[in-house]
Amino acid sequence: METRQIAVKEQAAASKKLQASDAEALLENATKLIAIKGKKVSTFKAGKAIEPGAVDAMLGPTGNLRAPTLRVGKTLIVGFDQEVLEANLL
Repeated sequence: METRQIAVKEQAAASKKLQASDAEALLENATKLIAIKGKKVSTFKAGKAIEPGAVDAMLGPTGNLRAPTLRVGKTLIVGFDQEVLEANLL
């Protein structure tokens, strides 16, 4: 983030385990979710009417919110893919 001069407004400690209810709350305040698992990139509409599968796409095998999770404006990005991050952060 520092390399691209992107300011981090809020950061949660890794020890704070966020669950499905936390993921739902994040989705309610967003308009779009981009979930990345391996090479698979899925896009969901967010907001008050959450698309089926959106919360599951945000959670790892332990049921906790996957990392990294970024909020860029009204878009949530969960998971890591260099190209997706560059396209949405720049």
